[in-house]
Amino acid sequence: MGTSEGRPPTGRGPVQHSDYRYPAAAAALVAAAAHVPITGEHLTEAPYLGTGFVALEAACVVLAVLLVVRERRWVWRSAVLVGAAAVGAYAVSRSVGLPQAGDDVGDWANPLGVVAVASELALAGVATAVLLARGTGRSAPRQWPAPVAALSLLLGVSATAMAAGAAQGQMSPGSAGAGTGMAGMSSRSGGAYWSGVGGGRFVSDGVTRTYYISADEVAWNYAPSGHNQITGRAFDDVADVFVKSGPGRIGSTYRKCLYRGYTDQTFAHRATRPASERYLGILGPVIRAEVGDTIKVVFRNTCSFPTTVHPHGVLYAKSSEGAPYADGTRSGDKADDGVPTGGRHTYVWRVPDRAGPGPGDGSSVMWMYHSHADEVADTNAGLVGPMVVTRRGMARADGSPVDVDREVFDMFSVMNENQSPYLASNTEKYAEGEPDPEDEGFEESNLMHSVNGFVYGNQPVVTLRRGSHVRWYVMSMGTEVDLHTPHWHGNDVTVNGMRMDVVSLLPAGMVTADMVPDDPGTWLFHCHVNDHIAAGMLTRYRVAG
Repeated sequence: MGTSEGRPPTGRGPVQHSDYRYPAAAAALVAAAAHVPITGEHLTEAPYLGTGFVALEAACVVLAVLLVVRERRWVWRSAVLVGAAAVGAYAVSRSVGLPQAGDDVGDWANPLGVVAVASELALAGVATAVLLARGTGRSAPRQWPAPVAALSLLLGVSATAMAAGAAQGQMSPGSAGAGTGMAGMSSRSGGAYWSGVGGGRFVSDGVTRTYYISADEVAWNYAPSGHNQITGRAFDDVADVFVKSGPGRIGSTYRKCLYRGYTDQTFAHRATRPASERYLGILGPVIRAEVGDTIKVVFRNTCSFPTTVHPHGVLYAKSSEGAPYADGTRSGDKADDGVPTGGRHTYVWRVPDRAGPGPGDGSSVMWMYHSHADEVADTNAGLVGPMVVTRRGMARADGSPVDVDREVFDMFSVMNENQSPYLASNTEKYAEGEPDPEDEGFEESNLMHSVNGFVYGNQPVVTLRRGSHVRWYVMSMGTEVDLHTPHWHGNDVTVNGMRMDVVSLLPAGMVTADMVPDDPGTWLFHCHVNDHIAAGMLTRYRVAG
């Protein structure tokens, strides 16, 4: 039986107002295109969100095809649902935030977001108009012929491309300007620099560098040779205060929790440190990136207390901060705050321009990472590592700066084993008997004045080539006694354009110093604070050629 004249059609048959399918299809395709530039980023930093983007893109493309070739009422209803759901998700992400994407809150004017929401609103609006017109039986005006819809599609895709470029440009100013400054130095300064690095959403245009790092328990010997390598003799009475075991004394070996690198996510095989890197000692793996990259740290904890990986300098969501405090986050954004024994967590950090070298820096800068579940105890247990960010366009494939021949990393720190989570077990295992509670010397004996976890020159000697470009990254951790003045014998360095042979460090301070060694020989490198010299904060380096 036919439908009476004037009665609206029923069922799932074709819709009479077919010219509206073209603008709706165009809006669906533009909505899909607007999500493509940032899908990869979201798949890395928030997999559930990236998967949702892929599903939305696929749904929009399928809707566009169905609207053109198989126009039905259920297709229009699906268009309303998809458009409205996408707009709603965008509103939630910008107002209250989504797990692992907290940095989207308040970013209402993001160019790609504006294009996407406009397209989704158009899709839902056109579909709603068609359904309402069908429900009342009125004919919709035929004002959207295919050529106009095609023009709308072209304009929408062009807007998406321009929005993607604008979003990238907000955090990627490396190509702006040209200069004739020193190699590796920024050619931008003043207002041009700050307008380039501030404010915009970071969109990665580099690679994702994945590191597999585990917090592992290690029996660490601060003086593995059993001798004072600086004097070439046995330890004297002053050194024995720190390195000799005996009644009520732990000695030079302590159980520690250290970051160690692995080859893949199975954590079945340790990444072997070559002989040239054994001087790194207790430091975790060197994490490297170039401006524009994304860093992913797949982290496992095998130590007997909760640990984390907290970075300095880079850009991260709350779910990748690695620090527990009352920050207003909840559920999924808290998993990074303390990884339990046997647990795992993946931290994702972005590397925008503001994480890289500034106007007065060379081609790379140093940051650090460390555990922050209980920062004092964790860092004294040894959970600290270095990170290097190289200027855009100045990095080798591994992320190291192309204009540097050798990099050296040294941490000057009085490791306070009295504040380590392992104090009781270390005392039980290594000390001969319980220390006298009134013995102040016991606490003093556990203050290990070390360079990368070595005392009295026991660090493997770093060898440099005469005339090569060497970049030293020096840092410190600790408390009020960790005021250090590392001093190079035999050669000097430049820091921020100033020539010197002593630099100053405060706790969690970092200094990048460039050297072109010209004086062959084996040279002392030590903290110049008198008490620290006596307690063993000394090492050596060698210049060959």
